[in-house]
Amino acid sequence: MILVGLVAAIGLLVGSFLNVVIWRVPRNESVVRPRSRCPQCGHEIRGRDNIPVVSWLLLRARCRDCGARVSARYPLVELATAVLFGLLAWHFGLHIVLIAYLYLAAISIALALIDIDLKKLPDALTLPSYPVAAVLLTIGALTAHQPFDLARAAIGGAALFALYGVLWFIYPRGMGLGDVKLAGVLGMYLGYLGWGTLAVGAFLGFAFGGVIGITLMAVGRATRKSKIPFGPFMLAGAMVAVFFGAHLAHAYVSISRG
Repeated sequence: MILVGLVAAIGLLVGSFLNVVIWRVPRNESVVRPRSRCPQCGHEIRGRDNIPVVSWLLLRARCRDCGARVSARYPLVELATAVLFGLLAWHFGLHIVLIAYLYLAAISIALALIDIDLKKLPDALTLPSYPVAAVLLTIGALTAHQPFDLARAAIGGAALFALYGVLWFIYPRGMGLGDVKLAGVLGMYLGYLGWGTLAVGAFLGFAFGGVIGITLMAVGRATRKSKIPFGPFMLAGAMVAVFFGAHLAHAYVSISRG
């Protein structure tokens, strides 16, 4: 439990940084300089007003200088990152591969919200994730003396990239090239955990997208021609598979065998 609490606390800090990433990366701005400022009055945010969640509550969701309202999304991103980090620490325990999946969680939150906001998945986040995933998963596999896990990760990344690439080639209006690039990253992480996890993660991305798409059309919030970002569904499916993919795959095999 100490590990879970510590990693969750780190998640709060990472979540605060992700708020900067989500705003600046799509706009090709540095995530380091300048320091965060109020978008209304331009005043630099003080250090004491930058404490995850706490500052937002103490300031009653308003800027200290001009009183402009601060969106609840900021603390929600911080809390979501903390919760996801804590769950991953509970799932993997004190193992070096935990770092790899914490990185996946962080970019998943950032990419999902950017895709929802702007309907794009920035190469600045997706492409560097390939070498980062390769290094972190390699360290994890070698530490655990499981080189086949690494081979499976490479095959999984190539397979999911190829699948999405074919779908994009057949129907480019239904899927963005950014989804194809993201698929390879997710395939590496899912493949590392097993073939069943890879299959479940790939399936859930389409399942979540289909259910939400049909629901939006049913309530009149979208039509067949509406462009719905697919990245968040891919990421959600992958994260669910990280936690439950092996169990779901085993259950499916057991049922199919009668």
